[in-house]
Amino acid sequence: MQKPIVFEAHDSYVLGLQFTADSQLLISAGMDNQVKLWSARDWTQAGLLDEHANSVNCFSLSPDERILATGSTDQTVKLWSFPEGRVLHTLQDRKKTVAGVQIARDGRFVAAASYGGRVAVWSLDGEPVVSIKVSRKNLASIAISPDGKTLATAGLGDDIWLYSLPGGEPIGTLSGHEIAVGSLRFVDDGRFLVSMGYEQTIKYWETASWQETRTFKPQTPGARGLAFSPDEQIMAVSLESKVQFYSVADWQLQAELSVTTKVVNGLAFSPDGKWFAAGAADKKIRIWSLK
Repeated sequence: MQKPIVFEAHDSYVLGLQFTADSQLLISAGMDNQVKLWSARDWTQAGLLDEHANSVNCFSLSPDERILATGSTDQTVKLWSFPEGRVLHTLQDRKKTVAGVQIARDGRFVAAASYGGRVAVWSLDGEPVVSIKVSRKNLASIAISPDGKTLATAGLGDDIWLYSLPGGEPIGTLSGHEIAVGSLRFVDDGRFLVSMGYEQTIKYWETASWQETRTFKPQTPGARGLAFSPDEQIMAVSLESKVQFYSVADWQLQAELSVTTKVVNGLAFSPDGKWFAAGAADKKIRIWSLK
């Protein structure tokens, strides 16, 4: 790959990245309390969402891309009109840091995972749907299945907890990681739940049976997060000062990118397959052409 385009995006750590469906905008969230929009034409700033009082830890875009949900250390979830950036609703379940947020693919719900072991679900009109006391431990990640019927959440501890939506009834618990689970994602149209644990393993759970079917450990220690290519055949894994790309079919290393800072947080492929973006602790976003 060619050398990346590098630009300073935030005044502190970059914590999350996502492209819009048309690949024309890149969304970034930072520890500087802000969400920014970047034009993929020239990587100049195209928008600013600046109403949180503390770090923006996570965000999720609705399927129609008209609403953006953000979760913050200021203990709130905000729903914004997108891309205009007008706050539609400010939501709060408890006075705890919000570490994970996702809008369901069918657009019915937004769910947030918080420190203190709670998950809260609202409609996109801001009405409460259900609150779930999951654990006494901090939650850090959340995922909703493509059919909108299953919610997975995890954080500190070895377990992944599963609940039905919209009622919040417990489905079961998945065990096998160690210390903490930092990433969750449904893939293959909901056939699998993918999880990444603090012990550096990535696991595939078949959702029909909730059995663990595959386990993979990157060649280099220090894994922090993951992202999938648009066809879900390539997995990008953020590690200390690098990003590695693996073929999902056989876990063969395909490429490696060097990043000149230790902590790499946000990863994103553009849906059109042209770009790969990585955010880092040095406040910068790096953009590689995938041509």
